Amino acid sequence: MTRVNKGIVFGGLGLAVLLAAVPSLTATGAVAEKYKWLTFVVFGVIIAITMFITYWAAKHTHTTHEFYAAGRSISGIQNGWAIAGDYLSAASFLGIAGLISLYGYDGFMYSVGWLVAYITVLLLIAEPCRNIGKYTLGDILAFRNHPRISKSVAALSTITVSTFYLTAQMVGGAVLIKTLIGIDYETSVISVGALMMLYVVFGGMIATTWVQIVKAVLLVAASLLLVAFVWAPYGFSLPAYLQDVVNDPGIQAQVKKLLGDAGMSMTATELGQRYLEPGLFLKDPLDQISLGMALVFGTAGMPHILMRFFTVPTAKDARLSVIWAMAIIGGFYVLTLFLGTGAAMHVGSANIAAIDRGGNMAGPLLAQALGGPDSWMGNLFLAFVAAVAFATIVAVVAGLVLAAASAMAHDIYVGVIRGDQATPREQVIAARLASLAVGALAITVGILSKGQNVAHLVALAFAVAASSNLPAVLLTLYWKKTNTVGIVLGMVLGSVTAIGLVMVSPNMTYPTLVRPVQEKIVTTADAKIATLNASLTKAVDEAAQSAVKKDIALQENAKKAAQTILTNLGTDTTSIMGLEKPWFSLKNPGIISIPIGFLGVILGSLLFRRERRPEEMWDELYVRQHTGIHAY
Repeated sequence: MTRVNKGIVFGGLGLAVLLAAVPSLTATGAVAEKYKWLTFVVFGVIIAITMFITYWAAKHTHTTHEFYAAGRSISGIQNGWAIAGDYLSAASFLGIAGLISLYGYDGFMYSVGWLVAYITVLLLIAEPCRNIGKYTLGDILAFRNHPRISKSVAALSTITVSTFYLTAQMVGGAVLIKTLIGIDYETSVISVGALMMLYVVFGGMIATTWVQIVKAVLLVAASLLLVAFVWAPYGFSLPAYLQDVVNDPGIQAQVKKLLGDAGMSMTATELGQRYLEPGLFLKDPLDQISLGMALVFGTAGMPHILMRFFTVPTAKDARLSVIWAMAIIGGFYVLTLFLGTGAAMHVGSANIAAIDRGGNMAGPLLAQALGGPDSWMGNLFLAFVAAVAFATIVAVVAGLVLAAASAMAHDIYVGVIRGDQATPREQVIAARLASLAVGALAITVGILSKGQNVAHLVALAFAVAASSNLPAVLLTLYWKKTNTVGIVLGMVLGSVTAIGLVMVSPNMTYPTLVRPVQEKIVTTADAKIATLNASLTKAVDEAAQSAVKKDIALQENAKKAAQTILTNLGTDTTSIMGLEKPWFSLKNPGIISIPIGFLGVILGSLLFRRERRPEEMWDELYVRQHTGIHAY
């Protein structure tokens, strides 16, 4: 195919994906109908930039080395931005700001956990992985263990973690895009999936890397812009800003609502101060510790993050990339403090929760409020944030698909089935076919998961990565007695324990517990709507009528959301595991499953000592991981 034809194909497909969304618009989006064109202009610009990147990358992606590792041509600074783009998912961009807007301090703790995770990566993982790995997690484990067995179990774990996280991203992303601009759920899933497949199949790691860099720059720029508008009126004084947060009536009312009877005797100032203290959301210290363990150790075991260290030319660049990633991610997470609290003040926690119970719309609604809810500027801000959110989802999904496809093609097909005897051309073809397969699977699962609660999948992804991948990688790198049996036993025990505990945890949906809560919301909303309708007739001026109508709309949205949940529950009385209530009380199993993963590797390695290869390869591994001599 000629360069011109490639450009036509890429541009045409990108435009088709964008235009396919147009007939599916509904009136439910946050962007006003008369400003919808702004959204598509902004979306079109961002999609055009990423499609050009894919076209350019396709001309430089011919070998397996280029497809999986971008030819190891990515500098440390570039890789740092790409890691940030790969890591800052929709959960980071929208979820944390939403949690802060609803719960204050506790929402910010998620930021701390994800940032601290990179200290583990920097000190223990980045340089050794770059020096002994080639393309995948399987390559790291196969260096001194049985190649086929190690690659098989590593591929299985990679596909499991990637699928869990991928599904959550696809479903969450589709719901968010629908809420933002009114695109149908199915169209959102197909749009994300189609763009992601174009990036990965044609451009491989080169396109994925640069799309992630562009997305990270846009994300930081959007956040800085919003924070500047929120913080500038206080002369960028943090004490003055936080004092205004404490004194905000809306925030005080939200805290009083969260505390219930405990908040009745507190003064307004005490309620506002409570917002900046822990305990409004994360109430169980043991659950906080378990969550922290999963975030810190899970990040170091996420396959799509590990793959990023194979794209740099030297171990020094691997370290540099982590330092840059920490700076970018850390800076962004500081900004979420202002995004969340700013949304709570300018939009209102009650308004945010009425549109989305998890608060995921806090950032976009803040953008709209700052520019003026009914103004051209406000909807332009919202359109830009919506487009950045879309780019965020697509970039993260592309990284996950590439990780899963690499496990299927490089580890299973080339390593296990062909015994590393496949030709370079066969390897590239296998990689692209695997990417198509994973992409098609992601779209299918995303559509089938419509209306389902997939929050537990994020917990599963981090729990499995922390309990299975990290113990295997860490002990392979730093413990001489680690062997193949230990790796297999540790990864199996860690994965099974993590998955099993999450499936019986509060992350799952328990109809007998959910139904009464939602029925109460419907009843309460009906009563409030009746009262508001009565007061509407008494409102004498247009401003008063507008305020009442806005309150009615919020109550109707809350009622509709609760009715949707009740409809999805149907006549079910138990969770998918047949339980009426959680058997395991913690939301994240890390505090149990991570030690079990490490224990499995240690016991398996000590009890089965017949294998000679692990100890024979130890000296070479030790030298290579510390010096980079003979690195791929």
